[in-house]
Amino acid sequence: MRIALIVLLPLMVAGAWVGYELNIFQFGPAQEPASTSKVLRSDIAPVLMLSGEVSPAFQVDMKPEIGGRVAEIHAFSGQQVKQGDPLLTIDPRDLLNERAGAEAEVAGARLELEKSQGNFERASQLFQKKLLSQEQFKNLEADYKIVQNELERSLRRLQMVDDRLSKTRILAPFDGTVLEVLVNEGQVVVGAASVNSGTSLMTLANLSRLLISTHVNQLDASRLCEGDELTVIAPNTEDDGLQATIDRIAPLATVKNNIKGFAVTGSLDGKGHKLKPGVSVSMRVPVGFAGDVLSVPLTSVFEERGTKVVYVLTPTRIERRVVGIGLSDSWRVEITKGLSEGEDVLTEKPAPEAGKKSRS
Repeated sequence: MRIALIVLLPLMVAGAWVGYELNIFQFGPAQEPASTSKVLRSDIAPVLMLSGEVSPAFQVDMKPEIGGRVAEIHAFSGQQVKQGDPLLTIDPRDLLNERAGAEAEVAGARLELEKSQGNFERASQLFQKKLLSQEQFKNLEADYKIVQNELERSLRRLQMVDDRLSKTRILAPFDGTVLEVLVNEGQVVVGAASVNSGTSLMTLANLSRLLISTHVNQLDASRLCEGDELTVIAPNTEDDGLQATIDRIAPLATVKNNIKGFAVTGSLDGKGHKLKPGVSVSMRVPVGFAGDVLSVPLTSVFEERGTKVVYVLTPTRIERRVVGIGLSDSWRVEITKGLSEGEDVLTEKPAPEAGKKSRS
């Protein structure tokens, strides 16, 4: 008897395992399940939820080309300006004094030139009549050219002063909106000798097109493509459902907030809504669609030993079935095999005592 049990026990275990793996293991008489749901046909439209920040598509940090004291600010934050409108004026008094000196130099150089030119012309006549030596003529000719150079140098200095004077008026380089004024009247500012130097005066942006920047983890980023449409949800505004387009997906993964992913940038028309730069928004991105397919609630699908299974409620028992799944959204998942329309599935895993094999 003991030998028979030793021989039969492994066979019984093996048979039970085979039945389990082949999904022919039938559960005992069904107790009242906590909840069930029907296998229905529905549309599955998975959506990827993202969060991002709005910024202008084109923005400029205005800096002066010359230093000085801010004499007057002509624009304020939020003001819309046209190309060429004055934004800020730097006190020109020092440059005006310098210009007066340059004008005086030009006037003196012209007098010297007029005098030297007369001497040179007379010397030329005398030299042609052989009444003046060649050495004297060459000296007068050199003096005339030196005075010409002095006048040219004075004119160039005057032009440089005029150029600097023109830069005391900061003008709008394009049509846009003043986002922020960063200086006050009376403040001394430093001219920008390079991109990273100089005092920032104000920020000007063109809000006709806005950018939405986000960071998508490396798994979800593979589901996105440039040109995909996304829906922008702006908090605390009347604007909901604004349509944007993905313009760029970074080719190189980066780490942000300890998450490795890709920078994604979308754009939308900046008109017809109250969305402003700097606000945080949520986005819905469709990442697939399956129409009129068999589906069950997400809570009805369980993972066991690397396979997806559901528990089907029949009039006499609960059956465990391996199923194939497709797309899923926030509520339901597509079933590609293993179930039929109209069947009842459990939304909770059955208790272990319900799994005893039924006896006929």
